Amino acid sequence: MKIKLTIIFLAFFAIIWEGKCQVMVKKNFELAESQYWNMLNKAMDINCFPRTVKQDRLWCVPAEDWTSGFWPGALWYLYEYTKNNSWKDEAMKWTDSLKDIQYFVGHHDVGFMMYCSYGNGFRLTANPEYIPILVQSAKSLCKRYSYNVGCIQSWNARMSVGGKNTWKYPVIIDNMMNLELLFWATQATNDSIYWNIAVSHAEKTMKNQIRADFSCYHVVNYDPDTGDVLHRQTAQGFADNSTWARGQAWGVYSFTMVYRYTRDERFLRTAINMADFFLNHKSLPDDGIPYWDFNVGEEGFNPDFEYNPRDYSMIPRDVSAACIVASALFELCGYVSDVDKKQTYYSAAIKILNNLSTDYYRAKENENHNFILKHSVGNLPGNNEVDVPLIYADYYFLEALIRYNTRMLSSDLFSTRTGAVNN
Repeated sequence: MKIKLTIIFLAFFAIIWEGKCQVMVKKNFELAESQYWNMLNKAMDINCFPRTVKQDRLWCVPAEDWTSGFWPGALWYLYEYTKNNSWKDEAMKWTDSLKDIQYFVGHHDVGFMMYCSYGNGFRLTANPEYIPILVQSAKSLCKRYSYNVGCIQSWNARMSVGGKNTWKYPVIIDNMMNLELLFWATQATNDSIYWNIAVSHAEKTMKNQIRADFSCYHVVNYDPDTGDVLHRQTAQGFADNSTWARGQAWGVYSFTMVYRYTRDERFLRTAINMADFFLNHKSLPDDGIPYWDFNVGEEGFNPDFEYNPRDYSMIPRDVSAACIVASALFELCGYVSDVDKKQTYYSAAIKILNNLSTDYYRAKENENHNFILKHSVGNLPGNNEVDVPLIYADYYFLEALIRYNTRMLSSDLFSTRTGAVNN
């Protein structure tokens, strides 16, 4: 009798908890709808995409900017959750305005630009017109691949922060996120060239960019002729040997994604260990929203830019990193076999979402220039986008909410919901 009562109590508690969580998701999407309708009234030029706030006004960027795909991607997520065709129409309109980017080869972020937009669009509509555009986008991304190096070149040659070194073939951890476009292209075309390039890039990144403790370097500079590693540094983190929070988040997310496609246990172990580093770090605040770098101001970490802690009343948080990790954890918990670790990842993701849904991090209606979340950091060493809203924080927040909602509605709490084009 006691066992039956316990089961009934747990089931009742689970129903109440699930109900509260669904309310949290619902309220966030209601706010997102209100904010983004207002945003649409301000972002009238479909060739200029909302990115952040500068000089107390909405800051939009051209299609060639690496963040351009997040705005139509966020609109696709609104359509996915609400089923409102008005959001579908807006998502299609903004997605179509990126059509020419399928030929863009100026930097590595074609995956972000085209997969977040056209990729989500294809996943939700199966529009056959999107297929050749995505395939051409993958071809364009592959043009930045070097067989000598085994990686896709992230940026064109440039000086390091502080001018200490010249990066001839820089590869950044963010680049891992673009591999999903290549995996998808092989599935769409049966041409293994895209798959092979993606796996090579992931393997080289795992070998040369991930440290022994499973933190990661932001930038690895290769010799373009020999493929040798010349420098391991940072561009947006605190110091070359520090751990930039969003870089670590990109790693957790991307290696989870690579495992989804390859089922190679090496990539799963890397994702797990990078997640554990993030969640267990002594500098991670109790609410799970990281500082922009895990090692800001610590002894032994010397920046190549002028950093004055007195410029900040507190160390800036990076909400975008928290959103990326939360979304990744909802997928990662579906792959790990250990029940306790599954629950740890799932609970950590829920905790982050709940804390992001508080007034400190989340905007009120008609505030924050109609972005959903506040307090992200783009590039502090460059004194650019510090403690501001960022469109990719909103994008991964909405994605995490959808993944969470899908899990709650699933009969299997830990079933895999990837948010990918091919699930």
